[in-house]
Amino acid sequence: MDQKKIGKLLKELRNEKGLTQEQLAEIFNVSNRTVSRWENGNNMPDLDILIQISDYYEINLRELLDGERKSEKMNKELETTVLKAVDYTNSETEKYTKRVFWILMTGAVLWICSQIISHTSLVENNVMSAISDFAMGLSCGMVICGIVVTSRFGKRIREFKQRLVKMK
Repeated sequence: MDQKKIGKLLKELRNEKGLTQEQLAEIFNVSNRTVSRWENGNNMPDLDILIQISDYYEINLRELLDGERKSEKMNKELETTVLKAVDYTNSETEKYTKRVFWILMTGAVLWICSQIISHTSLVENNVMSAISDFAMGLSCGMVICGIVVTSRFGKRIREFKQRLVKMK
Protein backbone atom coordinates (compact mmCIF):
# COMPACT_ATOMS: atom_id res chain seq x y z
CA MET A 1 0.00 0.00 0.00
CA ASP A 2 1.27 3.40 -0.97
CA GLN A 3 -0.02 5.87 1.64
CA LYS A 4 0.92 8.89 -0.48
CA LYS A 5 -1.02 7.48 -3.43
CA ILE A 6 -4.04 6.72 -1.24
CA GLY A 7 -3.86 10.21 0.26
CA LYS A 8 -3.79 11.76 -3.20
CA LEU A 9 -6.90 9.76 -4.18
CA LEU A 10 -8.68 10.77 -0.95
CA LYS A 11 -7.95 14.44 -1.66
CA GLU A 12 -9.13 14.05 -5.26
CA LEU A 13 -12.37 12.39 -4.15
CA ARG A 14 -13.01 15.10 -1.53
CA ASN A 15 -12.42 17.85 -4.08
CA GLU A 16 -14.78 16.17 -6.56
CA LYS A 17 -17.53 16.36 -3.92
CA GLY A 18 -16.64 20.02 -3.30
CA LEU A 19 -15.96 19.45 0.39
CA THR A 20 -13.45 21.08 2.69
CA GLN A 21 -11.36 19.02 5.08
CA GLU A 22 -13.46 20.36 7.94
CA GLN A 23 -16.70 19.24 6.30
CA LEU A 24 -15.32 15.78 5.60
CA ALA A 25 -14.00 15.54 9.16
CA GLU A 26 -17.51 16.22 10.48
CA ILE A 27 -18.99 13.51 8.26
CA PHE A 28 -16.59 10.85 9.59
CA ASN A 29 -16.38 12.21 13.17
CA VAL A 30 -12.65 12.92 13.07
CA SER A 31 -10.62 16.12 13.29
CA ASN A 32 -9.73 18.13 10.19
CA ARG A 33 -6.10 17.55 11.15
CA THR A 34 -6.70 13.80 10.82
CA VAL A 35 -8.15 14.32 7.32
CA SER A 36 -5.07 16.38 6.44
CA ARG A 37 -2.80 13.57 7.63
CA TRP A 38 -4.72 11.07 5.49
CA GLU A 39 -4.44 13.25 2.41
CA ASN A 40 -0.73 13.93 2.93
CA GLY A 41 -0.08 10.21 3.28
CA ASN A 42 1.25 10.60 6.83
CA ASN A 43 -1.46 8.44 8.34
CA MET A 44 -4.11 5.96 7.22
CA PRO A 45 -7.74 5.82 8.29
CA ASP A 46 -8.80 2.83 10.38
CA LEU A 47 -10.25 0.00 8.32
CA ASP A 48 -13.81 0.67 9.45
CA ILE A 49 -13.46 4.32 8.40
CA LEU A 50 -11.94 3.25 5.07
CA ILE A 51 -15.07 1.20 4.42
CA GLN A 52 -17.26 4.18 5.30
CA ILE A 53 -15.17 6.37 2.98
CA SER A 54 -15.52 3.89 0.12
CA ASP A 55 -19.29 3.83 0.62
CA TYR A 56 -19.49 7.61 0.85
CA TYR A 57 -17.51 8.18 -2.35
CA GLU A 58 -19.14 5.16 -4.05
CA ILE A 59 -15.75 3.64 -4.80
CA ASN A 60 -14.83 0.08 -3.93
CA LEU A 61 -12.40 -0.69 -1.15
CA ARG A 62 -9.83 -2.31 -3.44
CA GLU A 63 -9.60 0.86 -5.52
CA LEU A 64 -9.24 2.94 -2.37
CA LEU A 65 -6.47 0.72 -0.97
CA ASP A 66 -4.69 0.73 -4.35
CA GLY A 67 -4.96 4.51 -4.49
CA GLU A 68 -6.43 4.48 -8.00
CA ARG A 69 -9.74 3.95 -9.71
CA LYS A 70 -10.33 0.78 -11.69
CA SER A 71 -13.23 -0.36 -13.77
CA GLU A 72 -13.67 -3.74 -12.03
CA LYS A 73 -16.11 -3.93 -9.14
CA MET A 74 -15.17 -5.45 -5.79
CA ASN A 75 -16.54 -8.85 -5.03
CA LYS A 76 -19.36 -8.45 -2.48
CA GLU A 77 -18.20 -11.58 -0.65
CA LEU A 78 -14.77 -10.05 -0.14
CA GLU A 79 -16.32 -6.85 1.15
CA THR A 80 -18.51 -8.86 3.55
CA THR A 81 -15.45 -10.76 4.77
CA VAL A 82 -13.56 -7.54 5.37
CA LEU A 83 -16.52 -6.09 7.28
CA LYS A 84 -16.68 -9.21 9.46
CA ALA A 85 -12.94 -8.95 10.13
CA VAL A 86 -13.35 -5.31 11.14
CA ASP A 87 -16.25 -6.17 13.46
CA TYR A 88 -14.22 -8.96 15.05
CA THR A 89 -11.19 -6.73 15.52
CA ASN A 90 -13.30 -3.96 17.02
CA SER A 91 -15.06 -6.33 19.44
CA GLU A 92 -11.76 -7.87 20.56
CA THR A 93 -10.27 -4.42 21.08
CA GLU A 94 -13.32 -3.40 23.10
CA LYS A 95 -13.05 -6.49 25.33
CA TYR A 96 -9.34 -5.85 25.86
CA THR A 97 -9.94 -2.19 26.69
CA LYS A 98 -12.59 -3.10 29.25
CA ARG A 99 -10.22 -5.54 30.98
CA VAL A 100 -7.46 -2.96 31.21
CA PHE A 101 -9.96 -0.36 32.44
CA TRP A 102 -11.15 -2.63 35.27
CA ILE A 103 -7.59 -3.51 36.30
CA LEU A 104 -6.66 0.16 36.53
CA MET A 105 -9.95 1.16 38.17
CA THR A 106 -9.55 -1.51 40.86
CA GLY A 107 -5.99 -0.32 41.47
CA ALA A 108 -7.21 3.26 41.83
CA VAL A 109 -9.97 2.28 44.30
CA LEU A 110 -7.50 0.26 46.39
CA TRP A 111 -5.07 3.18 46.39
CA ILE A 112 -7.83 5.57 47.54
CA CYS A 113 -8.81 3.16 50.34
CA SER A 114 -5.18 2.90 51.42
CA GLN A 115 -4.83 6.69 51.47
CA ILE A 116 -8.03 7.13 53.48
CA ILE A 117 -6.82 4.67 56.11
CA SER A 118 -3.29 6.14 56.15
CA HIS A 119 -4.46 9.72 56.63
CA THR A 120 -7.03 9.12 59.36
CA SER A 121 -6.88 7.80 62.89
CA LEU A 122 -7.64 4.32 61.51
CA VAL A 123 -3.93 3.84 60.85
CA GLU A 124 -3.34 3.51 64.62
CA ASN A 125 -5.20 0.19 64.57
CA ASN A 126 -2.73 -2.59 63.62
CA VAL A 127 -5.31 -4.49 61.57
CA MET A 128 -6.34 -1.37 59.62
CA SER A 129 -2.70 -0.45 59.11
CA ALA A 130 -2.05 -3.92 57.67
CA ILE A 131 -5.13 -3.58 55.41
CA SER A 132 -3.86 -0.19 54.24
CA ASP A 133 -0.42 -1.62 53.43
CA PHE A 134 -1.98 -4.58 51.63
CA ALA A 135 -4.29 -2.29 49.60
CA MET A 136 -1.33 -0.07 48.68
CA GLY A 137 0.72 -3.05 47.53
CA LEU A 138 -2.18 -4.52 45.57
CA SER A 139 -2.93 -1.16 43.91
CA CYS A 140 0.71 -0.79 42.88
CA GLY A 141 0.63 -4.33 41.49
CA MET A 142 -2.52 -3.60 39.49
CA VAL A 143 -1.05 -0.42 38.01
CA ILE A 144 2.11 -2.31 37.05
CA CYS A 145 -0.04 -5.05 35.48
CA GLY A 146 -1.97 -2.39 33.55
CA ILE A 147 1.27 -0.88 32.28
CA VAL A 148 2.69 -4.27 31.28
CA VAL A 149 -0.54 -5.37 29.57
CA THR A 150 -0.71 -2.17 27.50
CA SER A 151 2.96 -2.22 26.54
CA ARG A 152 4.69 -4.28 23.87
CA PHE A 153 5.59 -6.77 26.58
CA GLY A 154 1.90 -7.45 27.10
CA LYS A 155 1.60 -8.39 23.43
CA ARG A 156 4.56 -10.75 23.77
CA ILE A 157 3.02 -12.33 26.88
CA ARG A 158 -0.30 -12.88 25.07
CA GLU A 159 1.50 -14.42 22.08
CA PHE A 160 3.47 -16.72 24.40
CA LYS A 161 0.26 -17.73 26.15
CA GLN A 162 -1.37 -18.56 22.80
CA ARG A 163 1.63 -20.72 21.81
CA LEU A 164 1.37 -22.59 25.11
CA VAL A 165 -2.34 -23.21 24.59
CA LYS A 166 -1.67 -24.54 21.08
CA MET A 167 0.96 -26.96 22.44
CA LYS A 168 -1.54 -28.57 24.80
